[in-house]
Amino acid sequence: MVGIKEIAKKAGVSISTVSYALNGSPKVTEATRARIQAIADELDYVPNMAARTLKRQQTNIIGVYLADYGGSFYGELLDGIKKGLEAQNFEMIVCSGNKSHLFIPERMIDGAIVLDWTFKNKEIEQYADRGHFLVILDRLITHENVRKVLLDNRGGATLAIEKAVACQTEKLYLISGPEKSYDGQERLSASIKELERFTIDHEIIKGDFTEPSGYQAAKEIMAKEPTFPLDIFALNDEMAIGVYKYFKETPYEIGKDIRLIGFDNIDISAFIQPRLATISYSKHRWGMLAAEKIIQLITGEATEDDHIYTSFIDGSSFPKRGQ
Repeated sequence: MVGIKEIAKKAGVSISTVSYALNGSPKVTEATRARIQAIADELDYVPNMAARTLKRQQTNIIGVYLADYGGSFYGELLDGIKKGLEAQNFEMIVCSGNKSHLFIPERMIDGAIVLDWTFKNKEIEQYADRGHFLVILDRLITHENVRKVLLDNRGGATLAIEKAVACQTEKLYLISGPEKSYDGQERLSASIKELERFTIDHEIIKGDFTEPSGYQAAKEIMAKEPTFPLDIFALNDEMAIGVYKYFKETPYEIGKDIRLIGFDNIDISAFIQPRLATISYSKHRWGMLAAEKIIQLITGEATEDDHIYTSFIDGSSFPKRGQ
């Protein structure tokens, strides 16, 4: 790999002169800069980002940590983060897996936005204690270097149960998310609380927020020989799509024999038939707010925690009884 030493040797100048030229310093003339840049291009010189980072102490890059990239949920969120960062001349790198956590302590990024249940709270707190800036979207941590932008999971789940109650649900199957998922556990506990308030029978079927787990959950429910209409609240739309796929292979119909509510209002929810009843919120705004908070932390501006609120999107997948 060609370095500035090789460029300096070929140009017949000092290493510092090459450094000044390539970094836009006024200490060299435009003619010298152009000549050195031409030699750098000829030698296929690639700047060493790590070295530049050590010198500048800033990368203008934010790490966005996700547990996985599966499904259609993340597109709007990432677009919101990307646009929010671009407005402040920052870029993002999307990360997954334990090794990428090292970008934070090694200062390869200026801050992190975390929607990744595999991160442990203690790890995040340790980074914050060392002066790193983080915005978290999926847990409760209070620290001067951490800000939260949390989804109103409880409010959304309550809206779903209110719909079920209004539609005279007698028993509701809840397809849960991963046990370590903050969003999933918030939705589940709020649903159970509301169902108990209205003394509605319910049963929890384990899922993991993926489409295959929704398919498997539907299969497990049917093995219990339930009564109809069968009512299901899948705690995210990906699992609800899995439920659709399962019943597509049976004589039973969603919206008639099976009444189904999802959560997230992903794009496909509006196009499947019958239209999925679901809980909606702006994933784009969620991303924009997260980007805003991390930049404010980095620049030392005053910033507070925030929330993203939910609404119910009606759909014929969960009609009133008799309709």
